[in-house]
Amino acid sequence: MQALRSAIQALIPLPEKEWEALAACWHPVQYKRKTVLTAAGDTERYVYFVLDGVQRAFCLGEDQKEATLVFSYTGSFSGIIDSFFLQQPSRYYLETLTQSSFLRMSFADTERLMQEFPLIAKWIHISLVHAMEGIMERHIEALTLNAEQKFRRLLTRSPHVLQLIPHKYLASYLGLDPATFSKLLGGVRL
Repeated sequence: MQALRSAIQALIPLPEKEWEALAACWHPVQYKRKTVLTAAGDTERYVYFVLDGVQRAFCLGEDQKEATLVFSYTGSFSGIIDSFFLQQPSRYYLETLTQSSFLRMSFADTERLMQEFPLIAKWIHISLVHAMEGIMERHIEALTLNAEQKFRRLLTRSPHVLQLIPHKYLASYLGLDPATFSKLLGGVRL
């Protein structure tokens, strides 16, 4: 619970009353490796805080080829966020890549807390804006950078992912074929 509190406090300090109400809504869960938490067509019912493990959100193209959208890992929040807040069917999948432990909170609890506590609503708002900022940055990189630049940015921003995440998923995340990723891995020096 302390890791969750630290992640929240980094964005907005919550008074004890708000923290206690929020903390009471998070429940521990564990899943095995390669478990689909949310499938395309399902409505996301939970937001997750990752205690341990690695997950990815991905979509399937018309050719059924997987495209990795985002990773989550220890200390980050996870879930199919648009499906969760809009309560509409997801267009994406969320799966565990490793055995994973989470704290999770339901949509009903999230909505209730947002209505009851303006500071919790503000924390969620700030969190969503930060998430959107990251999505926009990634979108710009995908549209404007070549393969080597994308690879260098990933390793500069998150060097630890090479040890955490299978390379085929990192290649998919960058929009590269596995052979190109492998070549960059062997040839690019930071």
